[in-house]
Amino acid sequence: MSRVFPKLAKAITMAAKEGGSDPDMNPSLRTAIQNAKAQNMPKDNISSAIKRAEGKDAADYTEITYEGKGPHGVLVVVECATDNPTRTVANVRHYFTKVGGAMVPTGSLEFMFNRKAVFEFAKTEEMDLENFELEWIDSGLEEIEENDGTVYAYADYTDFGTLSSAIEAAGIETEKAGLERIATSPVDYSEEEIEDIEKMLDRLEEDEDVQAVFTNIS
Repeated sequence: MSRVFPKLAKAITMAAKEGGSDPDMNPSLRTAIQNAKAQNMPKDNISSAIKRAEGKDAADYTEITYEGKGPHGVLVVVECATDNPTRTVANVRHYFTKVGGAMVPTGSLEFMFNRKAVFEFAKTEEMDLENFELEWIDSGLEEIEENDGTVYAYADYTDFGTLSSAIEAAGIETEKAGLERIATSPVDYSEEEIEDIEKMLDRLEEDEDVQAVFTNIS
C-alpha cells in the first residue's frame, strides 16, 4: 500500500481541486473516493487529500501521457500526474532505456489501444445483468460481463459520466471505476519474456508521478 495510497491521494486532490471538494457535486471526486475506499485507504487519508486541494499552496498537477516500447517489443502507455514534467519525463525515459526500450512520440500507439470507461461492482443474487444492459444502453453501455462475482461494465471513455450516473441511479456502489486503455491486438508473451517486462513495469509503477500503466500483454 505504500505506493498505492499516494497515487490514490493525488487522484483525490486533483479531482477536488478541479471540481470542488463536495463529492455530491463532483462526480470525479466521488469516483476517486470510491476507488480509494476499495483499496482500504483510511478515511483520514482521504480527508487530508481533499483538504490539500483547498490549501493555497496546493501543487498544480499536470496530466501527461507517455508511450514507449519495452523488452520484447511490448507496447506501453504511461499516464502521469506531476508537478514537475521535466523530472517525470526524464524518469520515464530512464525506465525504458535501462531495459533496451525507448519512448516514442505521444500518439504513436493511440491506434493500438481503445480508451474505455470501466466500472466494477459486486454481483448480488437479485441483480439481472440483462436488464442492466437494456437500461444502460442509452447511457453508453457497450458491454457488461461477470467474472468470479464481479461485474464489469464498459463504455467509451466519453460516456464515463453518463454511465456512472446510471449505475448510481440503480443504487449500485462501484468498487472501482476509471478510464483504461485496452489493447486492440493483445500479444502473448512467454513466461521468461513476462519476467523481463514486469521488471520494467514495476519500476514504472513505483514512480510517484505514474498514475497508471497499460500494455498490450494478452
